[in-house]
Amino acid sequence: MTAPAPRALRLARIVLVSGDPDALADFYRMALAFTDAEAPPDSGVAGVRIVPLRLGDQRLDLVAATPPGRPYPGDVPGFSPLFQHCAIILSDMAAAHARLSAHPGWHPISTDGPVRLPDSSGGVTAFKFRDPEGHPLEFLAFPPAATPEAWRRPDAAGPCLGLDHSAISVADTARSVAFYESLGLRVASRSLNTGPEQAHLDAVADPTVEVTGLGFPDGRPPHVELLCYRGDLPRPTSDLAMNDVAATRLVIAMADEGALAAACAAHAGRLISGGVGPQPGGGADALLRDPDGHLVWLTVE
Repeated sequence: MTAPAPRALRLARIVLVSGDPDALADFYRMALAFTDAEAPPDSGVAGVRIVPLRLGDQRLDLVAATPPGRPYPGDVPGFSPLFQHCAIILSDMAAAHARLSAHPGWHPISTDGPVRLPDSSGGVTAFKFRDPEGHPLEFLAFPPAATPEAWRRPDAAGPCLGLDHSAISVADTARSVAFYESLGLRVASRSLNTGPEQAHLDAVADPTVEVTGLGFPDGRPPHVELLCYRGDLPRPTSDLAMNDVAATRLVIAMADEGALAAACAAHAGRLISGGVGPQPGGGADALLRDPDGHLVWLTVE
């Protein structure tokens, strides 16, 4: 019998490894308007304590691994295979930036504050920064007339609406698209971002970035975004351990155990843990590395 094609349903949550998740959670609550959420059954890391958070309808879990791993490795540039950021959609960039600025500990990536990108790059206003432990984040505000339906929230209590995507740096767009399509994601958008605005946003000199959005069947956020910087740039192989602070992972909900088993069979050489059938703690799950070393946690919830 032919194995079923893998079917990814949604990006269930994003997991950040933290040296002090309680202190980091306070920053996310105070500076970024996250609220507490119900803990998931597991986080994709053995022996962890979880601080689950929510912004709008999206989930972000902060986990402390035991034993602690390495801290975030400095100001990793956007073209590094270690780079992965979470994008927060805003209704008001000025208000969100002012709220962020009122809280200590973070530091900017963007070199000149929020920047409006050209229409060819989406026409959004964006600002990249790092949380107090070094995880990259991005503020995004759409032009009012171009705001997607999912982010039209007239009843929102504040400027921070939710998580739109997690963006990962890749060395080869086609290779990464093939990997994520094999799980059930599909290309939803493509753009080529360049120019001085992109340079200010990324703190990368003269960037040319292939940006590829990968969506899930229902089209709802969050989604996955691939960032491929063209040029002869240093891209060291990722050597992240599961408990390192930079070991962010995407938690993708699969349709059923058959879909998860098919994904594990198709990518047996990328499998780190878990696999076919129920796993300890209930459910079925598996942890993979994508072609650039980013961590992908497949689960059946």
